[in-house]
Amino acid sequence: MTYEAAADIGIGSKTSIAKSAVLERSAVIDLEAVRHNVRQFVAIASPASVMAVVKADAYGHGVVQVARAALDAGAAWLGVAHISEALALRAAGIEAPLLAWLHTRESNFQAAVAAGIDVGISGWELDAVMAAAREQERPARVHLKVDTGLGRNGCTIADWDQLVGQAMEYQDEGLLRVVGIFSHLAVADEPHRPETDQQLAVFREALAIAEDAGVDTEVRHIANTPAALSRPDSHFDLIRVGLGIYGLSPFEGVTSAELGLHAAMTVRTLLSNCKKVPEGQGVSYGLKYHTSQESTLGLVPLGYADGVPRVATGGPVRVNGVTYPVVGQIAMDQMVIDLGPLTPEETAGLKGSEAVMFGDGADGGPTADDWAAAAGTINYEIVTRISPRVPRSYINEAPAVNEAAAKPEVHQGTRAASETATL
Repeated sequence: MTYEAAADIGIGSKTSIAKSAVLERSAVIDLEAVRHNVRQFVAIASPASVMAVVKADAYGHGVVQVARAALDAGAAWLGVAHISEALALRAAGIEAPLLAWLHTRESNFQAAVAAGIDVGISGWELDAVMAAAREQERPARVHLKVDTGLGRNGCTIADWDQLVGQAMEYQDEGLLRVVGIFSHLAVADEPHRPETDQQLAVFREALAIAEDAGVDTEVRHIANTPAALSRPDSHFDLIRVGLGIYGLSPFEGVTSAELGLHAAMTVRTLLSNCKKVPEGQGVSYGLKYHTSQESTLGLVPLGYADGVPRVATGGPVRVNGVTYPVVGQIAMDQMVIDLGPLTPEETAGLKGSEAVMFGDGADGGPTADDWAAAAGTINYEIVTRISPRVPRSYINEAPAVNEAAAKPEVHQGTRAASETATL
């Protein structure tokens, strides 16, 4: 398999390192997988629209590339956490509706208003955004956020009437447009829990209060990826899909394939060394692992500086169609797999072979879910933490010629996920 080389790495103003045909290590992002996943959610959400959540550099996949692919496939909105992330998308020439929702008093509200970026408002931000609107002589676009039970950002329902009233006063002055009302779900990835029903009830109460105050929104949104799949009553006008557009499942015990999703990221490298060692050979810092027989060790040049969880000893690595567990302590730059007893010829032949940390699992190889299990975490963290030291490489950058005619297939697994909500 051949991968595109990373962009030149500039040294000084004019010198650069030459490109190579195959990268030593890379996170290969399949943009057709992103488009496929977005089309699935467009079909699931209809007649509601889809917001592709591309915060945190698109969960480590590359924000500009993923944003463009998502829009190509029918996403109507983009969502990020920080205004700085939204400004980077605008700087790349992306003009789609764009919401940023997590702010501090140092957030650049002036730039957000100037760039036509929608701003999430939980309370205190309202006056700061109004000051920016006056300075820019341009109405701000805001989405009012109500805390329906997650306990993070958002206005409490007790203070909601006051926030809505203040926003409407500013709207009457021509300083803002209340574009949306939104909230966020806490346990939608556990469809049997009653808190989602409780949160939706509070959200409907907040919508009724806003409607009574004269708010006429373009979009009402609360559904995240798991709610989009399992709670059609949460779709309203817009669903916000993060994890799902990257092809990962939000449900424990339900695979991406069962949901009709395609994992977009493959993290791979080349074995940097293979060597025969005797029985009892210790491996890596602390010597917590020793070979049980004469064996061959393979050195994988990925470590916790690359985003591999240090605690994930036992995580799987695929080499030449065989999956091996990581043994010994994962170090900053490298980790070791025990390849078992091999002949000298087999050992020599493995040097430089491709080693896949995780991918889509279609060949039975490791997935982000496997690494999440090894690390005691979630698949969200595994893909998001892959560091910038691992270059991103893109395949299927251009949509297929018949993209517009492509019809999403609502996979049986999607329906199954929906059905779990009623069990």
